[in-house]
Amino acid sequence: MITNEDVKRVVKGSADLEERIEQLEKQKEILQSACKKAGETIKTLTERAEKAEKDLVKALAGDHRVAESDKIIVKKMEEIEQLKADLARVKEDHQYDNLVHQKELKDLRKKRMIK
Repeated sequence: MITNEDVKRVVKGSADLEERIEQLEKQKEILQSACKKAGETIKTLTERAEKAEKDLVKALAGDHRVAESDKIIVKKMEEIEQLKADLARVKEDHQYDNLVHQKELKDLRKKRMIK
């Protein structure tokens, strides 16, 4: 036979179960909210990582261009130094030629004066 206490336990158990269901549903909502936030965070971090990767690729490409430019600059500086050396030699040759021509003119003038 079912006693009043049995009925009270069943009713109380039912209320306990309903309360537990409500708690679980609240926890479910909290977890869903947390999952949504985590998903948004993952999306944001993924986008930031992709952007960082693209920036890194651009930077590396830029570094490559800079390195190539540096090589070109060094080569051009070497060419300039060579041209400066060549110019110095040409100036010396010109100066020497002028001295030789001046001496020749001086000698020619002396010969003319002697004649």
